Amino acid sequence: MSAVVVEHARQQWEEGHRRLQSYSSDQALYHRLRTQVDAVVDELNRRVGQTFTLAELVAAYRDADHWLVEVTSPAARAGDRAVVEDAAFHQFARGAVDYVP
Repeated sequence: MSAVVVEHARQQWEEGHRRLQSYSSDQALYHRLRTQVDAVVDELNRRVGQTFTLAELVAAYRDADHWLVEVTSPAARAGDRAVVEDAAFHQFARGAVDYVP
């Protein structure tokens, strides 16, 4: 996987994280989204494991559409689900063996 593909995914994840933080003034919404982020991170722990590279995480990101709906709230709007997905991958990426801020 090319470095450009990995960097593009990281930019998407960072944007999702920023969007999640922008909801912090609406405590109910923010809490609901944070709970879903935590559920996605837990699922990533199961699917990707504790030792992984950013490229491996990008591969999981490409496949996330297949399992994300099962992990997040069935009532979640598509836009909220995208924020949750990207914010969770952003958070999880920090554990990659090749992560550099």
